Amino acid sequence: MKNLKSIALSLVACAAFAAPAYAAPCGNNAGGFANWKVAFAAEAKAAGVRDRGLQALANAQYASGTIQADRNQKSFKYSLDKFMQVRGANTIVSQGRKRKARNPGFYQTLQQQYGVPAGVLLAIHGMETGFGGFMGNSSVVSAITTLAYDCRRSAFFVPHAIGALKLVDQGSITINTKGAKHGELGHTQFLPGNALQYGVDANGDGRVDLYNQADAMASTANFLRRKGWKPGAGYQEGQPNFRVIKQWNAAGVYQKAIAIMAAQIDG
Repeated sequence: MKNLKSIALSLVACAAFAAPAYAAPCGNNAGGFANWKVAFAAEAKAAGVRDRGLQALANAQYASGTIQADRNQKSFKYSLDKFMQVRGANTIVSQGRKRKARNPGFYQTLQQQYGVPAGVLLAIHGMETGFGGFMGNSSVVSAITTLAYDCRRSAFFVPHAIGALKLVDQGSITINTKGAKHGELGHTQFLPGNALQYGVDANGDGRVDLYNQADAMASTANFLRRKGWKPGAGYQEGQPNFRVIKQWNAAGVYQKAIAIMAAQIDG
């Protein structure tokens, strides 16, 4: 669970999506979700969410599967060796090398533009969705609004719920868009607020689509660069860019695994 300092930092980072002072009251079960949505709609509207986003909020369902997943994140408690075994690190490295070799120009362009090596992007892509093999089967809007309502980490997820509704307004997602249990979306599982803030239209079709691989990888590189990635600096534990990997996922075992796999992919 995030401490108060971490929550405060999260809110500062997502200031663009900050809620008004009078927040909708949180709850710990499905019973108050309908009333919460009514109150939260006023917050969302004040934060700039328009009709399409508000309609998606009205149609959101309490996601009991999301709450179960939130209470049962066992893999982050494993040792590093066990975590890498469970997450299939050897397969990720092998597939990552092949993907880099098949499309070197794409990753070279991303590195030139954002300074982030291919190995880091591919390690994240492999870890998050098996290179797009499974991007989730939960409603993004229902999952993220459920977490915003749930008292355990409401302050952290409220800005991302606002972000998700704004993505609906923009046409980037709909009420039917599927993602992970915590509302993450696309190839590298962006939280909605981050997708709104750091998303890049890399294929030039006029919209940010995190389910498009080019957009997703460019957006991931953009996120890391804007979080402080230093081109050419190391990213292993103790090196300058390792702290940026921490911005992607708060679990120490995840951060170490990404750094190790990335180095192996880049050779």
